[in-house]
Amino acid sequence: MNTNRIAQYLSGYVSITIEGYYIERFINLCNASQILLWNLKRENSIVLHACVEAKYFKQLKGICKKTKCKMKIEKKKGLPFVAKKYRKRKVFIGFLILILFAIFLLSKFIWNIEIVGTNTIPQEEILQIVEEEGLSIGKWKSSVDTKQIINQIRLKRDDVAWVGMEIKGTNARIEIVEADPKPEIVDEAEYCNIVADKDGVISKITAQNGTALVKEGDVVTKGDILIAGWMEGKYTGKQYMHSRGEVQAKVWYTNTQKVELKETQKRETGNLETKYSVKINNFQINFHKSIPKFEKYDTIETCKKLKLFSDFYLPIELIEYTYQEYEEIVVIHSLEEAKQIGIDRATEALKENIENKEITDKQINVKTERDFIEVEVTYEVKENIGVQEKLEL
Repeated sequence: MNTNRIAQYLSGYVSITIEGYYIERFINLCNASQILLWNLKRENSIVLHACVEAKYFKQLKGICKKTKCKMKIEKKKGLPFVAKKYRKRKVFIGFLILILFAIFLLSKFIWNIEIVGTNTIPQEEILQIVEEEGLSIGKWKSSVDTKQIINQIRLKRDDVAWVGMEIKGTNARIEIVEADPKPEIVDEAEYCNIVADKDGVISKITAQNGTALVKEGDVVTKGDILIAGWMEGKYTGKQYMHSRGEVQAKVWYTNTQKVELKETQKRETGNLETKYSVKINNFQINFHKSIPKFEKYDTIETCKKLKLFSDFYLPIELIEYTYQEYEEIVVIHSLEEAKQIGIDRATEALKENIENKEITDKQINVKTERDFIEVEVTYEVKENIGVQEKLEL
C-alpha cells in the first residue's frame, strides 16, 4: 500500500460503473479536469468500471451529462464512509484511526529485504554488503541510498553482472544477475601456450598455431605444455606466437562409496504436530511450552512475514514448527542390493563430471568386508583438456 492509496482511503473513494457510447470522451474530460480514475476495467465497449475519490463524484455527474453516459455507484470505501457507518461507536472509530495512523507510520520504514536472482551466490553475503551500506530491517526509507548500495555490490562482487534495486511499500527488492564464470582468455596479441588443465591420456591433438609437444597416447598431467607458443625453422630460428589448437584426452573420474550390509534407516510414520510462534521485530512470543509428544522426530521451520498488500510488509513474522515423527528400522542388504546402492550413489556423485561428455568406458570394483562393501566406480570420458596460458619470455 503506497502513500497515494493511504491518502485515497483517508479521503474516501467510490467504485463506479459508467455506461454509454462515449466512454473515451468521458475519460478524456476526466483527465482534462484533473480527476484521477484508477482500477479502470472495460467490461465491453460501452461499460467501464473505475474508482474515483468521493470529492470528485459531483463533478463526474456533470461529465456524464455532457457525454450522455449513465453512472452507477457499486461500492463506497474509505474512512469517511466507515466513520459515518459507525459514528455512534466512538471507541471503535478512535481505534480505527489509531490503526490507520500506525499503518501510515509503518509505511515509512523497510520491514523486508528481498534478494532475487542468486543461484550460486549466498544471499547472506549480499545481505552483509547492504547492511554495511546502511540498509537493514527497520530502516527509515528516505535514508537509504539505493545508488550507493548498487555501486558497492558491483565493486565488491566480481561474480555479479548486474544489480537492480527498488523500494516499494515497505519492501526493498534487490535483483541480482550473476556473471557466467569464464576461463581466462589471453589477448590475441600476446604469446601463449596451450597447457593441460587435468591429467589424462592424449587421444587427439590438432595444432593450428604453435608446436605440438605431445602425441596421441602420451600421458600428461595438469600443467603440462601441450602446444607450445613458438615454432622453430632451420633458417628463421625460433618465432613466438599465440598458439591455437584442440587437444582431446581420455580422463578418468572415480568415486568410492561404503555401503553397510546392515543399515539403520528412518521411516516417517505420518504423524505430525504443529506449533506456532510470533516474532515482532526481534522479540519472539512462543504459543507453546511443551516439547513435541514424539520420541523421535524431524523439525521443519517455516517463517512467513505478514503483509497487508503485495509490497506492504509488517514487522511481524509468523513461525510455524512442524514436527514429523519417524521410526528407526533395520534394513539388511544382500550383496547385490548393496552393490547397486553403491553404484547409484557413486554415479550420482560423479554426475557433474561426466554430464554432457562422451563416456568411453565404465569400471566397477567391489571390495567385500564382513559388515560392509566398498564400491568404486570409474568413468572414462573424452574431453578437451587444453587451456591457454600466457607465455612469459
